[in-house]
Amino acid sequence: MTKSNIRKVYHNIIHTFPLILLFVLAFTGFDLSFFLFGNNYYFNFIYAVIFYWVLKKPDRLGYGLIFLAGIINDVVQNFPIGISSINYLLLCSIAAFLRTRTLMPNLLYDWIFYLIAILIISSVNYITLTLIFEYPIKYGTLMFSAFITFLIYPILSKLFDRIILIDLREDSAK
Repeated sequence: MTKSNIRKVYHNIIHTFPLILLFVLAFTGFDLSFFLFGNNYYFNFIYAVIFYWVLKKPDRLGYGLIFLAGIINDVVQNFPIGISSINYLLLCSIAAFLRTRTLMPNLLYDWIFYLIAILIISSVNYITLTLIFEYPIKYGTLMFSAFITFLIYPILSKLFDRIILIDLREDSAK
């Protein structure tokens, strides 16, 4: 392979990183889980990926692809089909609303709106799974997991900002 072909491959990987990460997380069902006092708590990476990339670079993740990732995640996690898709699209709509209302991007404002979005998503998820599908889920565990997901967002945001800078550097090098 020549140096220009390697550079093109590298640029394509960096440019499609959010899409690759979304589907890797959907296909593997990866959540950082840990047990504390007999309860299973987890951090939901896919929420942070969707919220950040729809907020900052909406052209990287299409809503149809996010919907498809939700269907795949439902199959992998053994949820009723469409639950994750509804949650992901609701998260997209909240991020899109924030993007249209924000003049100057700020991590603190994004983080607060992310908390609100996660609480809304968790509530919709709980109501849908318990009332309609009678799926056994503990609300306290779900809310604590949402809070953990909220706490990790600034770290992931800084990491994703670096990836955007690498992509901009690659675009300007062309």
